[in-house]
Amino acid sequence: MFCAEITRKTGETDIQLNLKLNANGTSEIHSGCGFLDHMLTLFAKHGRFDLTLSCKGDVEVDYHHSVEDIGICLGQAFRQALGNGAGIARYGSMLLPMDEALVMCAVDISGRDCLVCNLQIPAQKVGDFDTELVEEFLAAFVRSAAITLHVRQLDGKNSHHIIEAVFKALARALSAAVAVDAARNGEIPSTKGVLL
Repeated sequence: MFCAEITRKTGETDIQLNLKLNANGTSEIHSGCGFLDHMLTLFAKHGRFDLTLSCKGDVEVDYHHSVEDIGICLGQAFRQALGNGAGIARYGSMLLPMDEALVMCAVDISGRDCLVCNLQIPAQKVGDFDTELVEEFLAAFVRSAAITLHVRQLDGKNSHHIIEAVFKALARALSAAVAVDAARNGEIPSTKGVLL
């Protein structure tokens, strides 16, 4: 439990991903996009997830396929690593400042995919990364992980800061949600008796 290995190979991407939850936050990320490498590295660090990722994608087109497929694989890894969800806290939230940016993330490991995303990123690009891909990544992650995620930008003018706050807040919220709750004695945190 709490470990997963995912392989995905399509005509657009070739991805290898290893994930360990409730770990040390070490990472080795090679997504093919420098900005996404930066975001996933701090995601691993702030969530205490050990994450190894290699992606060979059709970046000569753009980063869309790589970003979306990495989101799919990371979501699959979370779902696999959590097993049936027995003993986890289930819920997590974080209100995270990044200089002038302020972002709230709230997570429910619910077994139902639902994304509510309210971001106003002013720039179309950060470096060569299309900022609209942040929501594409989150949507792919949520669908594959089968979680509920609310992301709300409360303040911010700098696009890099806003996106960084999103990834850090998501990491902290997920870390709280997947943490083992000793008081649950290994029970599944749902009156239905199932999560995932």
